[in-house]
Amino acid sequence: MAMASSSTLSWSSSSWLHSFSGPTNEVSKLPERRTSMLILAQKKARKTRKIMLKEDVTNLGKKGQLLDVKAGFYRNFLLPMGKAQIVTPVILKEMKIEEERIEAEKKRVKDEAQQLALIFETVGVLKVKRKGGKNKQIFGSVTAQDVVDIIKAQLQRDVDKRFVSLPEIRETGEYVAELKLHPEVTARVKLNVYAN
Repeated sequence: MAMASSSTLSWSSSSWLHSFSGPTNEVSKLPERRTSMLILAQKKARKTRKIMLKEDVTNLGKKGQLLDVKAGFYRNFLLPMGKAQIVTPVILKEMKIEEERIEAEKKRVKDEAQQLALIFETVGVLKVKRKGGKNKQIFGSVTAQDVVDIIKAQLQRDVDKRFVSLPEIRETGEYVAELKLHPEVTARVKLNVYAN
């Protein structure tokens, strides 16, 4: 009887071991998982970072400029000094919106300058009165400030005298003054200089 119980015990213990170890093909998969994890752990870190400068940095770039810099340079210098930040999709979207706003403002200013140039060129001739001398001579000359004052009086428009260029005027006659209203827009105004 003692023999029968020992054989039962040995059978049940062997089946218990068999159920614990499971099928042999599952055990063989375990080393494969380890190798795949090892490969992931050896993946190289990125060596550069896409950044936006918060201020001008000598020999690197201007404020707002997008650059690719070495990760160590960003981490050890630019970030601690507060000179740059990592570019994110949110920052890129904000930059695009700001660029569109600036472009719209530039277009508005140019359109205003073109309308003003059209007014100046269609108004006809601006009359400039000076004290006359012999023949066609006038006393003094006509200056940019004189042109600005005449435009203000006759057209109720303010123009900076630095944007007015005109030839030297020392006698009566017709002349053309150029008004640089915008880097891309120049108006031509006719002046009729006469003696009183």
